[in-house]
Order: sequence, then C-alpha cells, then structure tokens
Amino acid sequence: MSLANSPLAASPWHEELQTALATVREAGALCRRVQAELDPGALTKADRSPVTVADFGSQALICRQLGEVFPADPVIAEEDSAELRQGAGARLLDRVVQNVQQSRPEADGDLVCQWIDRGNHAEFCPRFWTLDPIDGTKGFLRGGQYAVALALIVEGVIEVAALGCPNLGPAVGEPSGEGLVYLATRNEGTWQLPLMPLTGTAEPFQVKVNDQTDPALIRFCESVEAAHSSHDDAARLAARLRLTTEPVRLDSQTKYAVVARGEAEAYLRLPRTASYQEKIWDHAAGSLVVTAAGGRVTDIHGRDLDFTHGPHLDTNQGVIVTNGKIHDEILAAIAELGLGKG
Repeated sequence: MSLANSPLAASPWHEELQTALATVREAGALCRRVQAELDPGALTKADRSPVTVADFGSQALICRQLGEVFPADPVIAEEDSAELRQGAGARLLDRVVQNVQQSRPEADGDLVCQWIDRGNHAEFCPRFWTLDPIDGTKGFLRGGQYAVALALIVEGVIEVAALGCPNLGPAVGEPSGEGLVYLATRNEGTWQLPLMPLTGTAEPFQVKVNDQTDPALIRFCESVEAAHSSHDDAARLAARLRLTTEPVRLDSQTKYAVVARGEAEAYLRLPRTASYQEKIWDHAAGSLVVTAAGGRVTDIHGRDLDFTHGPHLDTNQGVIVTNGKIHDEILAAIAELGLGKG
C-alpha cells in the first residue's frame, strides 16, 4: 500500500516515510517467516541462531534499500557481519542469505555482508538513520513481542520513524493478525498501519496518547527482562504514586507503541546501574512515535534524549515515557526516592 492517498502524502518527508515503511515491512516479513518456523520448546537456552538469522537478514534488507534510495545517508545500526565472515559463521550466513533471497533473489553472501555493514557508521553526523533490526531478541525467541525500529535523525532531531511490531495486535493480548507498523514525523503525528496488509485498502489512521491522570487507573509498561530495567525500583515508584494496576511487561519498543496509542500511560526504563548507557537504536524510533502522538520522553532527570553522541545516549540516564500528563509527577517521585543511582 502506498501513502499516496493518505494524509502523509503531503509531508515534506514523504520519500523518507515511504521508504521507511516499505523496508520495515520487507524486514518484518522476513522476521515473521523465521519466527513462524520456531519451536520455542525445542530451543536450548544457548541456541540464539533463529533470532540471529532474522537480525542479520532484517538489517541487510533495510540497509540495502536505504543505500539505494538515500546513498549519502549513513546508518548507525546494531549489527556487523564479522561473525558471519568467520569460518564458524559460514552456515549461519547461508541461512541468512536463503531468507534474504526470498525477497531479494540477487543476494549472495558477499552482498548480504556488504548490506549489513552499511550499518557500521559509528559517529554523529548531520543526517543519519539508526536501526535496531530486531529489538527484543528474547521476546522473538519465546514467540512474544519484538520490533523492527528505524529512525532518521537530522541535526540531532528525530524527524521520521517507522516502528514495525510484527506480533502486536489491535490490543495487547489479542492475536496479532497482520502485525502493525507506526509511522511518525515530528510535526505530523503518529499513524498506525498494518505491517503485513492482507488487502490494499487499509489506510493509515492517527493514534494519540490518552489524558489519564488518575493514579488508580494509570497503567505502566516495563521490560520483561529485569536486566534491562530495575523492576524493584519500578515497584517502589508505583507504591509512591499509589498505582493500583499491575505493570504490563512487554519486550521491545512495542511498549512505546502501546503508550502512543493510549493503551498505557507510561513506560519506565529505570537504570540498574549509574554507569549504564542506553543505545540510540533502542529508543529513537519509539521516542518519536510517542512524542508525535502527544506524549513526552525524557531521561530520569527530565532531560530530553540527546542523539548527538553516536551510538550511545551518553548524557542521559534511564528513559521515562508518558502520556505527558503524568510526566512531572513521575519525575518528582523518582527524585524523591533517589532512584536510578545504581
């Protein structure tokens, strides 16, 4: 489906939006194929090869298309092909190539590695893309939520985002069906579309955060993995705010989408150590999806996320995502409790 007949057609970022949508959909289709073949019960704890295949394949497809449409734009992405180029990685590379060839028949091992390594830029520049080809690897392996997250950053400002959520349905807990993708631009809102449209008739519709402020009704999301965010600190914060609902634990940047569409009021990523630095690809796309929908995203000190330091959010600590209405109250509670100091 094209954006030609949608409200996004007149956007000054139309070409970037159209390209981001097309390539995230292409990568999402690859990821869905790989995940559909998984038997989570048969996987050993150490066997991450299925998600690795999808991770590399997703990055190859997205970087290939970005290079074709925007050859001057660098890409800061999560993966590089070093593992695949070593002797032990040859079998893994073959599996990546086989999956990439389903949409790009011309692909071979050398091309796939070249496409992946187009994402190896490591320094801030005036205009670049940042990509997490699969955000939420453990969610992918358990058959849960994961995301394909792509964002364009210009002069340190996120201008365009595409957040593909292959297993996210119309509501949390409902079957995913086609999956969903969220497109956002800084001044034009956040729009929801099917990730894998079964017909050509589905049109984007705008999503917005909700206005909820009642502590008894506030719902917040946090990571499934305690290694990613301090669950203990989140529980202390919930008690301080007198929240009565249990946290919704989701993998990946799907949490941003859930806040953006008004199904939750907050996403808390409270650092477990004071020294931990977040990666830009873990937050750039989701951050714009929420802020363009009317929400707010800062670190735990209330500072805007700073995307001018290459791959890391060097000057930020933790990430707080809200509908905007309860943001200051959450920041005040974090400061009062002294959270995030490691």
